[in-house]
This record gives sequence, C-alpha cells and structure tokens, in this order.
Amino acid sequence: MQKITPADMLAQKSQLPLLDVRTPAEYERGHIPGAINFPLFSNEERVIIGTLYKKKGKNLAVEKGLELVGPKLAQFVKSAKKLAVNQEIMLHCWRGGMRSGSMAWLFETAGLRPKVLQGGYKAYRQLVHRDFSERKLPLKVLSGATGSGKTIILHEMAKQGHQVIDLEKLANHKGSSFGAIGEDPQPVTEHFENLLHQRILELDPSRPVWIENESRGIGSVYIPQGFWEQMQTAPLINISIPQKNRLDILTQIYTGEDPALLQAAFERIKKKLGGQNLKKALQALQEGDYHTAAEIALYYYDKAYAYGLEKNKSRSIEMIDFDYFEADKMAQVLTLAGQAEN
Repeated sequence: MQKITPADMLAQKSQLPLLDVRTPAEYERGHIPGAINFPLFSNEERVIIGTLYKKKGKNLAVEKGLELVGPKLAQFVKSAKKLAVNQEIMLHCWRGGMRSGSMAWLFETAGLRPKVLQGGYKAYRQLVHRDFSERKLPLKVLSGATGSGKTIILHEMAKQGHQVIDLEKLANHKGSSFGAIGEDPQPVTEHFENLLHQRILELDPSRPVWIENESRGIGSVYIPQGFWEQMQTAPLINISIPQKNRLDILTQIYTGEDPALLQAAFERIKKKLGGQNLKKALQALQEGDYHTAAEIALYYYDKAYAYGLEKNKSRSIEMIDFDYFEADKMAQVLTLAGQAEN
C-alpha cells in the first residue's frame, strides 16, 4: 500500500480513479471533484458503529464493522477491479484511517496496487484553503449593473479562448433574490469551495482570468476568504449598456419561469422596494408583463449596485460604456482593455 499526499493525488486524478470510501451522506456534503463514492458503510451502518464505539468501546465497534462489511468484500473487489487502471487505484476516507486502510488492505490482497491519500479528505480540505490564500491568479473582474449581461459576456470570452471562472455556475445561483430560479439545487459551501479549487487548478496562472463581480455570498454559499480578498483588490472593468437591453436580457431569462417563484423573490426585497412598487411588480407578473416587472426590480438593484461600486476596494477601476449589447464584440473590447491594463 502506497501513501500519497493531496498534491500527488490531484496530479494523478486525471489518470487514476479516486474512490471516496466515506458514507454517501459525507460524500454529499462535500467531496473531491471527480471522486467516486465507494462507501465501506452505509449511512445507517456508520451510525450503528459510531454509537457502539461511544457506548461500548473500540473493540466491539470494530467487530460490528467486520460483521457488516464481511458480506460485501467480494463485490468491493469486483467493482474496484473494473475501475482500476493497470491494477492501480487511489482511495481515501475522512482522515486516512481505518476505513481507507481496511479497503486498501483488501484491494492489495486481491492483487491491486492501492494508493491511499495520507490524511484523507481532511488533508485535502486543508490544501484547498491554503491554495485559496497562496495561489495567486491574475484576476480581471467584470462588473456592471444587474441585467448588463456579464455572464453572457464571460461565456463569450470562454468561447474566444480566454480563461474564465463562472462563480454563478459553480454555485447554481445568479446571485440575487431571483438567483435560484431556473437553477439546480445549490451545493453546500464546502463543496462549492472544492469545485472552485478544481477550476483554479485547471487555469494557467500566467494568463488573465476573468471573473464576474459578486457579493461574497452567492445564494447560500460563500466565496472563500483567501480568494475573496484576491477578487477585492483585482483590477475591475465596469460596463454599462442601454436600459432597453438590460430589460430585454432579464425578460428573456425569467419569462416562462414559475410566477410563484418570481412573486416570492419580489416579496423578499419588499422592504427595499417599497409597498407600492411591490404591488405594481406583482400586478405586472399577473398580467404577464415581465418587462415592467424587471424595470421595477432594477429600481432596487441599481441602488444596491451603485453603493457596492462606491465601496469597491479594487486598485484599478475602468468604466466602459456600450451603446449596444453584442456579447461577442463586447468580449473582444473587454479582453483588449484587460491586456492594456497589464
């Protein structure tokens, strides 16, 4: 059995399968991107063993674990052999302890060459947080009022070969009261951090990396502190587009979505919007007038955006006004501006 560091594991992850032998519940809370859940114990079995450990001690808990795992051993080996590459396979548990050690012993006995992550998932998470602070990227922050099409422009930049981190895609949230509408359920913050770290590892640190200006909280997840500090001081390019284009973009995004979800989103910003504006917005939704509803929403979001821009700590802020919205052309203009800033 070979033990490997988190850095070694990440370097080999594209060539070798990585098995996460923790329970499905642990895996669901957060896991190494690309890892395959290969649980030694089910959620229920882990509870039984944990309770026995606390009440009766380690020896009885181990005996119970062996009793529960025994009938599964043959299937574990068969499944692992199908996944292994040239008989090699990587695996981990929470701390690199009994679960991964036991599974590695089994695999080795069956003729495989297992590599166990030293320190387990806990050590990987420590590396993730260290990298957010220490791994510096040449970030370029794209800013603009709600409905300016920033995400659309970032996607166009990516098509043109530029490096982009799409935080809203990683978070499954568009970052406003309306942000969850039309999106998959959000990951927990822990797994959002893992996904962000994976994306960072895919990037060339010698080339600019474009990212959208966000609040630290994106729905229910939070940008990790070290990376957030990099975003706060990175050069920022702020765009503006005509109001008509902004309303068209928002209308296109939300037309066809569940009116009840839109109504709930408006009600969440009632205090900032004001009772009369809320009433008008809800009436517009009932009439299918999404254009008017979007216009009312911008009344609130434009004030919040202006305040945020005023408080921005970027070392460099450039304002670029467009009298049109054509994402491909705007992406070219912005990337040229970003190069000039260097």
